[in-house]
Amino acid sequence: MNRNIDLFGKEIIEKESLRDKWIEPPFTRLDAVSGSWQKRKQKWLRLGIKSELGREGALCLAQGLNALDPRENYTGTSVFDPVLCELMYKWFCPENGEVLDPFAGGSVRGVVANYLGYKYTGVELRKEQVDSNREQAINLLDIKNQPQWYVGDSNDVLNNFNKKYDFVFSCPPYMNLEVYSDLPNDLSTMSDDDFTKVYNSIINKTCKLLKKDAFACFVVGDVRDKKGFYKDFITITKIAFYKAGLKLYNEAILLENGLNTAAMRADRQFKASKKLVKVHQNVLIFKKP
Repeated sequence: MNRNIDLFGKEIIEKESLRDKWIEPPFTRLDAVSGSWQKRKQKWLRLGIKSELGREGALCLAQGLNALDPRENYTGTSVFDPVLCELMYKWFCPENGEVLDPFAGGSVRGVVANYLGYKYTGVELRKEQVDSNREQAINLLDIKNQPQWYVGDSNDVLNNFNKKYDFVFSCPPYMNLEVYSDLPNDLSTMSDDDFTKVYNSIINKTCKLLKKDAFACFVVGDVRDKKGFYKDFITITKIAFYKAGLKLYNEAILLENGLNTAAMRADRQFKASKKLVKVHQNVLIFKKP
């Protein structure tokens, strides 16, 4: 606490701010647009994290929300926010805890976890992505402090895991928003019905590996079908966790950077289609009772 003296000579004790205690205020609205968030993000990126590596070139996208940019016709590759990683680990994972990620994707969640003293295990379908992640981790972290990435389908790989984890943290494929590969077991290539079936199975297997009273966090955003209607991917995710025996404990909105470009598009987009411009993602936090 800070101590000051007022005009009358009385000692004033200033309480720590929420950012002093929690990095960012633990509200249901996480403001990734704020100056403090962006400064912290730049510090992380200066370490050399390049989550887009391993996914060179734009992925094939349907209309919808993307993890990097909320533009509906985004044509790049999604990159996970390192500050969100830092918050989720420090808020919901015990010190030196072990993290499981069934949809590992790029390097960010793994590098940030081990940099902060956690032990990360991720499963990723694409070998070229895992190779890129491992190369980055070797360059950024001590050789004795490396995240573990497994190559393969989580629906199969998780069958061979027999330990319990302290925290589950992931950002799954947003159905067919980004097509990551042409592999037959790639969720992003499946029909909506097949996606939901396999997605439920992976979440169930993941939750069985989570310790009692531990948390699981999935970052998700909704996507539209060809007629412009939402598929309600957020509800699909909630139901999958409910079936796995977890209960929703927290739900937050991540307000993303890119409001300036959203403002430029809003008038044209809303006039043409009556679609609101999306500038957020949903952070769902479940607890295993």
